[in-house]
Amino acid sequence: MNNIPPKVQNQLAMLQQVQQQLQTIMQQKASFEMAAKEAKKAREELSNVKDDAGVYVTIGTVMMQKDKESVASDLDDKADTLELRVKSLEKQEKALQTKFEQLQQQIQSAMQSQGAGAPPSAN
Repeated sequence: MNNIPPKVQNQLAMLQQVQQQLQTIMQQKASFEMAAKEAKKAREELSNVKDDAGVYVTIGTVMMQKDKESVASDLDDKADTLELRVKSLEKQEKALQTKFEQLQQQIQSAMQSQGAGAPPSAN
């Protein structure tokens, strides 16, 4: 493996970096998807509560009573914001996936041309 050209070594390093970025984005996306799902579920449950019922929300370490409409609006906003973040991460994920595949192909091509069809050395 010591005979790997520096250009291919750089591409391999870039490939690892892109793979790490891709994993990070996928983890973030999963986290935001879960949070959006929870906000939607809370909103759905809130719709089953009477309009005059007391609704409590946790803000930091404090639990406060708020009106149902305010909580519903906050949950809708939160879900919308999280969904936008998920869409943004999906775009980043696709771009990184494309870059990853391109780097993979470049490395494979370079390794094949080096191993199989290497030009003979000068006499």
